[in-house]
Amino acid sequence: PNGSVCCDRASPRADLCVMRGDVRTHAASNTLFLLAAAASADERIRPYTRKWESSVMSTIDELRLRAVPVPDPEGAARCDVRHDFNDGIIPLYITARRYNRKVVFVMLEYHDWWMTKYGHIVEQLSDFPPVDFSNDTRTHCFPEAVVGLRIHDELAIDASRMPGSQGIRDFRHMLDDAHRGRINAIIEEENATPQAAPAAAALAKKRITEQLADDDRPRLVIVSRNGSRAIENEAELARAAARAGFRVTVLRPRPDTELAQMYRVLNGSDVMVGVHGAAMTHFLFMRPGSAFIQVVPLGTDWAAENYYGEPARRLGLHYIPYKILPSESSLFRRYARDDPVLTDPVAVNAKGWQVTKKVYLDGQNVRLDMARFRRRLREAYDHWAAQRRRQQSQPL
Repeated sequence: PNGSVCCDRASPRADLCVMRGDVRTHAASNTLFLLAAAASADERIRPYTRKWESSVMSTIDELRLRAVPVPDPEGAARCDVRHDFNDGIIPLYITARRYNRKVVFVMLEYHDWWMTKYGHIVEQLSDFPPVDFSNDTRTHCFPEAVVGLRIHDELAIDASRMPGSQGIRDFRHMLDDAHRGRINAIIEEENATPQAAPAAAALAKKRITEQLADDDRPRLVIVSRNGSRAIENEAELARAAARAGFRVTVLRPRPDTELAQMYRVLNGSDVMVGVHGAAMTHFLFMRPGSAFIQVVPLGTDWAAENYYGEPARRLGLHYIPYKILPSESSLFRRYARDDPVLTDPVAVNAKGWQVTKKVYLDGQNVRLDMARFRRRLREAYDHWAAQRRRQQSQPL
């Protein structure tokens, strides 16, 4: 009802509070005021979707929600693409979609770099510019305030809990809309490049002809890693994929790589290959029906399946896990053959997150056994061929 503050703290993943009535913001005191008939007990909330992880939640500013008769004028989360989408963008979509863009986002921690990277997605969810809560000293008045975000699961949307039964594929349609304008602009910029000299133009024409001849080949993208969990024989993998019938692109994203560039490449691809890690979140950029091969290093089975494997299936991708053997891990060269690091990763992981991070995430590369991995390439190719046959058999 109007004039009330109601908080749902039942979820182990996130709290969510709703203030309805005359809501006022007061950034200096990290407070949202609700003008009500009478004062009531304050509610406090840290609006982030990792409620169970105290080390993360302690870096999130706490907001005070106060119902008062009159306003009282006196009165760091992780940053990688998986957390950006899982803990931020998808929960924002879940929480805001019901308002059909007639909503203002008040950001507790506003970062220019984040808006530069994801602002085109935010614009799909709101018709209004966001408010920088910590630095905007104006008093903003709203008829209702929802404080916090709803989250369903890892990179997931439960359609049964969404208006219009919207699910993860609807979210991906929104990503299409968000990136379409910038991708078209990039293409126009490329086409506007001054004509090369005649000899160079002839060479370019020859390359275009060769590319057109390749159009029947499925497109495979290798998402390359630097540092830990790199594929040591990546060049060999690229050659094997080409011999298997794929047109191969090795994608080496940098911190300043524009998201639209990534989306353009992956949205136009048929297969994505990569080693378990945050960059696998980019499976969201693949078209449903595409294939996703995730290389699963030692000690990462559970995370690989729950963070990326199952979410990819829900999106409609053909998910192909490739669990490496101990001999394919760089750890094989550092530990004795009977060491638990190689023989019992579950027991090693049971020692805690810091051990897992040090041993399996930060301390491991992979060297693929191409005889084994070619079977995954063949599965991906056969899936693409079957998809194509189905499309060609459909009536016009």
